[in-house]
Amino acid sequence: MFSFARFATWAIVATYVIRLVSAVPKPDQPIAHINYTTVTGYFLQDGAATNASTFSFINTNFGLINRTYATDANYDPAGKKTQWQRFANQVFRLNRDAPCGTQYKLLYMGRHGEGYHNAAESYYGTPAWNCYYSELDGNGTVTWADARLTHKGATQAQAVNAFWASEIKNQKIPTPQSYYTSPLTRCLTTANITFSGLELPSRYPFITTVKELFREGISGHTCDRRGSKSYIQNAFPSYKIEPGFTETDQLWEAYHGETQVNQDIRSKTVLDDIFSNHHETYVSITSHSGEIASILRGAVIPVLVKAETIGKAAPTTVPQPYTAICTCTSPPAMTATTSTCSYPTATS
Repeated sequence: MFSFARFATWAIVATYVIRLVSAVPKPDQPIAHINYTTVTGYFLQDGAATNASTFSFINTNFGLINRTYATDANYDPAGKKTQWQRFANQVFRLNRDAPCGTQYKLLYMGRHGEGYHNAAESYYGTPAWNCYYSELDGNGTVTWADARLTHKGATQAQAVNAFWASEIKNQKIPTPQSYYTSPLTRCLTTANITFSGLELPSRYPFITTVKELFREGISGHTCDRRGSKSYIQNAFPSYKIEPGFTETDQLWEAYHGETQVNQDIRSKTVLDDIFSNHHETYVSITSHSGEIASILRGAVIPVLVKAETIGKAAPTTVPQPYTAICTCTSPPAMTATTSTCSYPTATS
């Protein structure tokens, strides 16, 4: 199984195509909801034979399968177009020929580069990190609260930038028409490094929108506590911040974290917002491995995703209260493979 958690190496960009089928309900019908499913056959990422531990999107043209399309005969009879140009024409034709209310979208979903929290977990070991060090802001030398990118993480993002430049020049890859990012600094910075300086169409410049709900799974780890709205505005003045974004982080809670159910609810909420209110075909999302996995919960790493608006109310999913995370009163040995934890009360 090609799981995203294993696939999402540092700064990797996974590529997805989204098909949205929307239906306008009649006045006596319940409010419609969008159901997301996958369609395969365009990218290597969804193939059972693809090895997640060795897969390289840089060495595989973003994973785009070298194949023909039914649309090639009319679009490229001389065989001069690149694979990405022919794929873009395929997407164009899919949208053109789709019935009313159906659309296809291509998502470029990028994970942030290595952050100081990642380096700290590697240094202390996962048991010690999860139950002790992750609840701290840092160790006196390094700060990992709302973790910044390490030098390695910035270098990884620069490599993705160079790859994008090559793909734009040589493959004529369709560039994003809209950009979104998690509000956590490691993503804000990764997006900036990845897309700055590229030859982008003047109609679609790199101006990203910060969306609260694209953040990582919310835990009591301080690396998941975002900075203030003022900080983001000052540090990234060219970024747009979505309406309703609060000055301080209202979602993070010390020693407690959201459940998987809650993360999946908010992931669908933010996807529904993009698909319902924005009409661009090519969309960039800079986020986290856990959040991208939540967006695609329950499936192996997909590439072609169908999003269907169904003319009836969605099944009810009840939000759950945050749960206490595992903590230790003192750090376990760095060589420990397990840790003994206590669970604080809501007032801890």
